[in-house]
Amino acid sequence: MSRQRLFFPRLIVEAAGNRWDWVLLPLVLALLVLLGYAAEQMTRPYQLGETLPISLDPVNLPYYLLRTTLRMFIALGVSLVFSCVFAVLATRYRWAERTLVPLLDILQSIPVLGFLSITVTAFIALFPGNLLGVECAAIFAIFTSQAWNMAFSAYQGFRTVPAELSEAAKVFRLSAWQRFWRLELPFSMPGLLWNMMMSMSGGWFFVVASEAISVSNQSIKLPGVGSYISVAIEHRDLGAIAWAIAAMLVGVMLYDQLFFRPLLAWADKFRFEETGSGTAQQSWLLNFLQRTERMRRTTEAIARLLERSITASRLRFDGTSIRARPDAKSMMPQRVWDAALAALVFYAVWILIRFIHSEVGWSEVGHVFVLGCYTMLRVVVLIVLAALVWIPVGVRIGMNPRLADRSQAVIQFLAAFPANLMFPVAVLALVHFKLNPNIWLSPLMILGTQWYLLFNVIAGASTVPTELRYAAQNLRLASSLKWRRYLLPAIFPSFVTGAITASGGSWNASIVAEYVTWGDTTLKAEGIGSYIAEMTAAGDFPRIALGIAVMCVFVMSFNHFIWRRLYKMTEDRLHF
Repeated sequence: MSRQRLFFPRLIVEAAGNRWDWVLLPLVLALLVLLGYAAEQMTRPYQLGETLPISLDPVNLPYYLLRTTLRMFIALGVSLVFSCVFAVLATRYRWAERTLVPLLDILQSIPVLGFLSITVTAFIALFPGNLLGVECAAIFAIFTSQAWNMAFSAYQGFRTVPAELSEAAKVFRLSAWQRFWRLELPFSMPGLLWNMMMSMSGGWFFVVASEAISVSNQSIKLPGVGSYISVAIEHRDLGAIAWAIAAMLVGVMLYDQLFFRPLLAWADKFRFEETGSGTAQQSWLLNFLQRTERMRRTTEAIARLLERSITASRLRFDGTSIRARPDAKSMMPQRVWDAALAALVFYAVWILIRFIHSEVGWSEVGHVFVLGCYTMLRVVVLIVLAALVWIPVGVRIGMNPRLADRSQAVIQFLAAFPANLMFPVAVLALVHFKLNPNIWLSPLMILGTQWYLLFNVIAGASTVPTELRYAAQNLRLASSLKWRRYLLPAIFPSFVTGAITASGGSWNASIVAEYVTWGDTTLKAEGIGSYIAEMTAAGDFPRIALGIAVMCVFVMSFNHFIWRRLYKMTEDRLHF
């Protein structure tokens, strides 16, 4: 990797050029006016119990789309900061890794609606008499659907930084701040951008739940595409649902062309290879901005600020100095932390045992664990089938920039399409053909989460060094040897990241996929997801807590014994 690629802030300056201000400036001003109006409406006075009117007139959809997209981009920005902080802590401090990675597994397995029910009241109390409290609750719900995938991607990218680059950073005595900006973030940027796209698209699945909120026995519908779909479902207005899907398609195409595609084309310079990349994506907007003089001045000012912060944080000695010798670290803080963590775990287990003994009984625990095994079997089978389908497709797209350019918006729309809109169709089909729900409800679990695999495989394939591609072509590798020795090892780290988030999302989706209702018809598949859904409908809080706790145990155990070992394999052998 060249020195230019390692220096992250200076690369921002490359979006510059000549005189297109007369076109760019009015567009930017118009966008700022629209965003300012939407922000003003998001912070207007509001009293709990006030009804916010939601009209099914398609004329209102552009405004609703603006409000929804603004919430999703705010959540995306917060998720990016969270992911970087998580990755830095988990990769640099052993004690943080032992705590944060299992905690992320737990948070990933908790249903988004669980976060929403807990945080709505808190945010409303934090901003009384203002709509901002409800908006923050909705944004937080979208954040919980985006952050975990991006955090795992950043963690994987930081952990798999090539050994020679890490050694160079040590020799040149880069400070922690310099290492982050010059090495870790640039190296993980291509994969992180693809996961940002997946998180943005995956957030659409939870838009309905996050914009149509129930609190204190009252329903609050925030203006947005999600609440529009919610009202359309209540009125059974299929035409309005079609208009909402069309608005989603327009929104996906806009932020693909105006945001993600320029970023992917710009981030190609961070690929780890020695020769020039022949597989870079193209962006008309990036080319346009490269001719804009005012953009050059703005980006130069931002780059100067970042450069000053990097220069100010440099170490005052080099790698040959006596001061560069590592100090002998005391193990006492680590042992104290481990002891405190073990005590906390034992206390939680004791509380859990008392809760089980007094509230639900041990026979119920055994029954829930059996149901968990049923759901785990479904998750494993579905992940294997999804991998067999999407690995070849993802490799083909990731290694073909023209195909990636053409299919990128389509894939984002398919990932953004709310899978729960397909559930009524599935119910009608299962009833009509008299199919077994234990088998045929299972694919609903993977409808929305299979895209995590595809996006991560595309990200892994797109970062394969060009010289390695040329070597494989020159050696004329047979198909089986090419997959075993070249393609699968190249994408394996990204595949593991996608499999972790896809499996966690499938466990989460089992709550709505194993217990499906349409009108007077209810279909149920035996599993822990249907158990939680049934107990939620019955209002049985002890059994809801038991179901979620057992699900967390399954997810954490699966991640620890399967995915963590695969992560270790990628760190030791299967990365560049």
